[in-house]
Amino acid sequence: MTRLFSLANLTVLGCPPDEQTYIAARTGYDFVSLRPIYMGLPGEPNFSLSDNKVLMRKTKTALAETGVKLLDIELARITDSIDPKQYEPSFEVAAELGGRHVLSSIWTDDRTCYMERFAQLCDLAKPYGLTVELEFVPIASVYNLEGALDVLRTVKKENAGLMIDVHHFDRSRDKEEALDQVPREWFRFLHLCDAPAAIPASKEEMTRILREERLYLGEKEGIDVASIINRIPEVPCSIELPHLKRVQALGYEEFARRCLQSAKDYIDAHTLSVCAS
Repeated sequence: MTRLFSLANLTVLGCPPDEQTYIAARTGYDFVSLRPIYMGLPGEPNFSLSDNKVLMRKTKTALAETGVKLLDIELARITDSIDPKQYEPSFEVAAELGGRHVLSSIWTDDRTCYMERFAQLCDLAKPYGLTVELEFVPIASVYNLEGALDVLRTVKKENAGLMIDVHHFDRSRDKEEALDQVPREWFRFLHLCDAPAAIPASKEEMTRILREERLYLGEKEGIDVASIINRIPEVPCSIELPHLKRVQALGYEEFARRCLQSAKDYIDAHTLSVCAS
């Protein structure tokens, strides 16, 4: 069975999207997961493709030359201060580049606000043929599986789905059995990595690890990745595995190669049949 993998933006954070695409091709990935939505985070470059026409052309050329496909774009955050309409230019970009999905997460505690804005986001993405995949993040407002399912069941949008990041699933202390109750059609792709077994007590340390120091699959087996993804249908696997020191030591390309090989080795060793489209 063919397993399909995407190179996620955070794994090669700071790498321009065109070069990320060429690296994905050279190292054996099937997809890229790009971040053309500028988030304004410290130290993060602005790769807004809707504003940078030259970079957009280069990225489109890279996809065409390599045959690598665009799996998803990120990150359409739901907050008190961001109007979802601001994301529409990036939806146009995703559609032009052949993208399938938009990744979203919720960063406001106002339930009425985030329900309305997530529903609006889905409506804005629909004309572009895009689904909106809700990711719960342990440091965000919607931080566990229960909260994400509450959103999806409330908004009832046909192009809304659930994106499981195995790091976040573990850190949110969710139980694998709960995934059995999720409608199968809500799963469209997932995020893979590993991490130490000990769950950080502070939000600061949690944030540092999830953005700077995740591990190769099977490296420490701190996360029971197999038990999580064995309960998810056959969907593409986006490897989101940021580790800043390793990127500095190895370079983007060699690090991306090692991320993919470790994922393949882990999956083969655990006889998993997920990660295929």
